[in-house]
Amino acid sequence: MAGKTAEAARGSRVRVAIAQINCTVGDFEGNSRRILEMAAQAARERADVLLTPELSLCGYPPEDLLLRRAFYGVADRALQDLAARLLEFPDLRVVVGHPLAREGRRFNAASVLHGGLVTGTYCKHDLPNYDVFDEQRYFTPDNRPLVVDIKGTRFGINICEDTWFSYAPEAARAQGAQVLLVLNASPFHLNKQEQRLATLRGNVSRFGLALVYANLVGGQDELVFDGASFVLDGAGGVAALAPQFREALLVTDFIDGVPQPGPHDAQGSAEAQAYGALVLGVRDYLGKNGFPGALIGLSGGVDSALTVALAADALGPARLRAVMMPSQFTADISWIDSRALIERLGVRYDEVPIKPVFDSYLAALAQEFRGLPWDASEENIQARIRGTLLMALSNKHGSIVLTTGNKSEMAVGYCTLYGDMAGGFAVIKDIKKTLVYRLCAWRNAQAVAAGESPIIPERILTRAPSAELRPNQTDQDSLPPYEVLDAIIERYMEHGESAAEIIAGGLPEDDVRRVLRLIRLNEYKRRQAPVGIRVTHRGFGRDWRYPITNRWREEQGG
Repeated sequence: MAGKTAEAARGSRVRVAIAQINCTVGDFEGNSRRILEMAAQAARERADVLLTPELSLCGYPPEDLLLRRAFYGVADRALQDLAARLLEFPDLRVVVGHPLAREGRRFNAASVLHGGLVTGTYCKHDLPNYDVFDEQRYFTPDNRPLVVDIKGTRFGINICEDTWFSYAPEAARAQGAQVLLVLNASPFHLNKQEQRLATLRGNVSRFGLALVYANLVGGQDELVFDGASFVLDGAGGVAALAPQFREALLVTDFIDGVPQPGPHDAQGSAEAQAYGALVLGVRDYLGKNGFPGALIGLSGGVDSALTVALAADALGPARLRAVMMPSQFTADISWIDSRALIERLGVRYDEVPIKPVFDSYLAALAQEFRGLPWDASEENIQARIRGTLLMALSNKHGSIVLTTGNKSEMAVGYCTLYGDMAGGFAVIKDIKKTLVYRLCAWRNAQAVAAGESPIIPERILTRAPSAELRPNQTDQDSLPPYEVLDAIIERYMEHGESAAEIIAGGLPEDDVRRVLRLIRLNEYKRRQAPVGIRVTHRGFGRDWRYPITNRWREEQGG
């Protein structure tokens, strides 16, 4: 009796571990193996519960794989097999996200595995259908809470979007939950972590519930999941925080449902987070798809310099090849700066002049072009020659071409179909030009802080941007200053403001009208662009779905 009294005085102690893991869509065996590895680590840490991310068994988002009946059969077998393999850790409960098909309906589910069995299953209530999410296309919502008693503490289970509203947390609380275990596949964008914390404090902390938030980490096509898993106490305070952009096991003790202080990884600046997301996106896109390396067309400009630096950090110099393809319009400083950049990175570098090929094109088209002025036709031929050369090298050696176009260019069509748009993965597709410069400065600052020379030569950052497709060309011959252009893109494309609102905000009316027209006219180009990494809350890709054939004009809205 005295022993029991002493135990009661110490309170109910439960150790919860978060498995912040990098899953691959469709790789049931690989994902199960990663969960088992984390379970072994959690067991060594004497954890009672291991929480994995949303749909951790199959990876997220599976998209239309979820419409294949066979996918659910494999998922069921993988879940049962995982439960049996977890018998090796008899004291550990593991919460696993998985797809579930029952009685003609499909669910986004989370099951508790213990003792070789599935001891409970929860199905997601709130299904997001906005931005990059299409869950209502695939799943049926469910409204039944699941609360599990573990050593005297009652844990409710929610899945991601459930906690962006109050119904599911409140339902768990009504069933006696003290702590919410939340499985998440929450993709990264700038300022996303602040949005998560504010939302969860509004929908979970207000009920006095503590919360364990396990987030996926890794790249999946254009999405990057940043991890940054955390634990909140019942007042909304951060008790523990996992790192961004890498796998981790975060362990936290709960006493009577109250989390005790744990590890707390500091979050980096906006530039650090954007750079980390891009590096992870490149590494996982190539790694998960089996590409042996990457090719980049180097120009001596800031965009290709940033792309090469990112790719070198993601892949290592040995898996990267930069190709300079100078024309008669390439400035000497472009050669000099490109060679200096490559020397600092230690990447393989080759030069393939395009003038002989360009001359042959002009000769073949001489009759058709006779008497007509030089225009974008000749400029685009040069860009397409470069694209053809890079794709030829890609076909011959198996490396993927990383394109170097930024969001500002993609918005207004300052890019060439089958030219600089030719490639397999668009690394900085969602990075506006002004952010390109900030990321270059940030990367150089990291090098200096490490006692090294800056990676990107200063002249690349200070010279006027140019496509170098005609004599004395600069980007500002065709575009507003990038500070103006990027502000218009951000307000119109990312925040949905009208032309009138943007103009009222102080931006030049002529520039606003011209940029919005260019955004509309170049939708057909963007549809043909390679997939690229998303780092803002609205990128040109999954969350931008405007019709190409379209007579709507912004002025019609009043």
